Amino acid sequence: MSQAFDVVVIGAGPGGYIAAIRAAQLGFKVACIDEWKNAAGGPAPGGTCTNVGCIPSKALLQSSEHFEHANHHFADHGISTGKVTMDVAKMVGRKDTVVKQNNDGILYLFKKNKVTFFHGRGSFVAAADGAYQIKVAGAAEEVITGKQVVVATGSNARALPGVPFDEELILSNDGALRIGAVPKKLALIGSGVIGLEMGSVWRRLGAEVTILEGLPTFLGAVDEQIAKEAKKAFDKQGLKIELGVKVGEIKTGKKGVNVAYTNAKGEAVSLDADKLIVSIGRVPNTIGLNAEGVGLQLDERGAIVVDGDCKTNLPGVWAVGDVVRGPMLAHKAEEEGVAVAERIAGQHGHVNFNTIPWVIYTSPEIAWVGRTEQQLKADGVAYKAGTFPFLANGRARALGDTTGMVKFLADAKTDEILGVHIVGPMASELISEAVVAMEFKASAEDIARICHAHPSLSEATKEAALAVDKRTLNF
Repeated sequence: MSQAFDVVVIGAGPGGYIAAIRAAQLGFKVACIDEWKNAAGGPAPGGTCTNVGCIPSKALLQSSEHFEHANHHFADHGISTGKVTMDVAKMVGRKDTVVKQNNDGILYLFKKNKVTFFHGRGSFVAAADGAYQIKVAGAAEEVITGKQVVVATGSNARALPGVPFDEELILSNDGALRIGAVPKKLALIGSGVIGLEMGSVWRRLGAEVTILEGLPTFLGAVDEQIAKEAKKAFDKQGLKIELGVKVGEIKTGKKGVNVAYTNAKGEAVSLDADKLIVSIGRVPNTIGLNAEGVGLQLDERGAIVVDGDCKTNLPGVWAVGDVVRGPMLAHKAEEEGVAVAERIAGQHGHVNFNTIPWVIYTSPEIAWVGRTEQQLKADGVAYKAGTFPFLANGRARALGDTTGMVKFLADAKTDEILGVHIVGPMASELISEAVVAMEFKASAEDIARICHAHPSLSEATKEAALAVDKRTLNF
């Protein structure tokens, strides 16, 4: 007889494992199914984020940043190091260790919260007696049942048409994290989060990096003023970013990859590289789920159709994270996972899409929440803006990193904060204050009146809020 559960979660990425744990906390009998494998073939829960996304990329970014500081910035502090070298194999090995620590941490959390874990691929079989049969295709195939099912199967890297990933020369985010030696020349298609972060890693280690972007503007989703400031910093670092290009034929050979493209001036260009990373977005992962077998509705992109509460067209079936509408962000998936578990329990789980922060972990870091200045102009919203440069911040000077600024956008009449945008040191941490402020409908004046520790980078946040009313104290 198959095992029966109150809640079955398919996928143990950020949305799935968090949904499973929260449902277990609420008293449900919970199972979570995930097929990710580590190098030894064992379970590796955590999804794309933990295995080939957020976590490993940050490990490589940290290692490469240390290397760059040792080579170019330690001398400013009076530290003499001599010649500094990078052991790429050890760097990648450290990254793998960090990933495994997170995998093991999730397995521990399942055990702690009494979530039954199944290692294998989960798919629908049929609806029966007010529940759903779910097949687990693992070492030994079995079928379990769940009264409620949460689909959290994530997303896959989008390939260029006719150019499949071989993860040797043509790389997705997966292959980009497993490069074994510093390429002499590295090409990337797409100047989004993955392109900029991976480009930064290998540029710091000595690669000649060229990023090709089809759009005519850099980081179109980012506030224009912030994007321009970031572009200046990347240009200065030697990260070559070409905008408005049209990619043509891509050829691979013994010597690497050749990318033919037309640049913004209409000129034909031939680019040779040792490797090519393609980072042009991601697609929902619903292949093999057998959605059609139970009538689960998908849209034209293959995403699961859900309402505002993450309910699908099937009673008792929910979906969260990258596999549904909305931004493909790990923290968005987590919030949806918690909300769905609470809704199953009859509570009122809530996710505010207007206060979900975005971060790009380059140097300088880029982070924002809320609306951009160009969005406010397009919507005809009357607003006030205030900026403050890290150049005038004492802690930033002490760090030796004064690139960038904090920017506040507030309603012209009510002073309610409509958006906060940061480019500079520790932007990923600083943005949380803005998220809290916006969630509580704070005004720019509220932040301007709060005492911030001195010296701290957060003082730039206070000063930007003061700048909305044109009364900065340190600039």
